[in-house]
Amino acid sequence: MADHTNFGDQHPTYLAQVLATEAAWTQAHLALDLETIARIMGPDYAQITPSGEVIGRAQALASYHSGERKWEAAASDQLDVRIYGETAVVIGRWRARGVNHGDRFDYQARFACVYVRRDGAWQIVIDQSTEIPAQAGSPGQG
Repeated sequence: MADHTNFGDQHPTYLAQVLATEAAWTQAHLALDLETIARIMGPDYAQITPSGEVIGRAQALASYHSGERKWEAAASDQLDVRIYGETAVVIGRWRARGVNHGDRFDYQARFACVYVRRDGAWQIVIDQSTEIPAQAGSPGQG
């Protein structure tokens, strides 16, 4: 999957804005910048968890407030951005390392996010990820 692919309307300004928002989302996680995370999450945000549960914005934000999560590394790459008018779908790879509730994590996941442009800003309204299984002999994945 090539980074920064653009489908749909071929709108370069929107593509740049979505990529900037995705980068801000990643950096906000790394810094635990809850204000930025909350700003990027749309009021109707929904996250599909690895167990298949659907959680809303309030529950997702509450998971950051516990103080039990610390990110040592966070990055998204292999981005495939598809612009459809004022909606964008971003498919990519998320890599993260840190501690959550005392448990170390170091994993990769394939994700899909739906962004909607509102009042000139892009917000995530749907977020889903699927862990990429560790390959035999590959440390730090899984």
